[in-house]
Amino acid sequence: MSAKLIDGKAFADGLIKRVGVAVSKLNNRYNFKPGLAVVLVGENPASEVYVKNKILQTEKSGMVSIEHRLPETTSEKELLALVKSLNEDDKIDGILVQLPLPKHINENAVINSISPSKDVDGFSIPNVGLLSTSGEGLIPCTPLGCLLLLQDHLGDLTGKNAVIIGRSNIVGKPMAQLLIKANCTVTITHSKTKNLEGECKKADILVAAIGSPLFVKKEWVKNGAVVLDVGINRLPPEGDKKGRLVGDVDFENVIEIASAITPVPGGVGPMTIACLLRNTVTASCKRRNINEPEM
Repeated sequence: MSAKLIDGKAFADGLIKRVGVAVSKLNNRYNFKPGLAVVLVGENPASEVYVKNKILQTEKSGMVSIEHRLPETTSEKELLALVKSLNEDDKIDGILVQLPLPKHINENAVINSISPSKDVDGFSIPNVGLLSTSGEGLIPCTPLGCLLLLQDHLGDLTGKNAVIIGRSNIVGKPMAQLLIKANCTVTITHSKTKNLEGECKKADILVAAIGSPLFVKKEWVKNGAVVLDVGINRLPPEGDKKGRLVGDVDFENVIEIASAITPVPGGVGPMTIACLLRNTVTASCKRRNINEPEM
């Protein structure tokens, strides 16, 4: 048996096109374009690449893209003042402060200073609370992307046993809430879980999000399970071979037993930016109390 590859890049490309159509409809009908402001503090190379891609896709979809690049020495007070000004700017529908921030800045304070209606990352306490109570807030992009891929592949998720490896606020916890809302039976596992292998073996849906390369072995996966690999890790070079990107799942072996699996790269990763754009359109419509176009 060889698993079907779940092509996140193809799905994300389609979603971005649908976002572009929705933006065009909003502009034609209501004479506005959703605006996304991205704030980058410092010069983290990975963040630089990610922000560049976000801006490119935002503009490609027809939205207004605003970029604020601040030096590493920016104080927390200065960053909070910028966020406040973006909260008050009616042309801005979504605010994204790229993480990680320099160590002298309190990330939670910054995240929770963003107006919940513009928090397109879905990380603020009000949006987390809405998600945990099945409300209609803005949903964190990576878990939302995972859910869309699962629903596209499996359809109705009702009754599925879902196991999540990782309990982060960014992926693990919101992923659990989304799967509960989709009527799955959900188990969250982590570094302190007893018999982690046994828990994973029960999963119809296995989501790996721990940031540990090739951690999930073939023996941990139930025959026919659907595996989503959220991890992205760079292995060091070996001899004359360059370092390569891998996920949290031992892909080359797990593919033999799973029914479907996301590759790394090209699986969950592209969905994050696509869902960020979708969230920005959603936020723009909610703020104006107008119907959201289908995406």
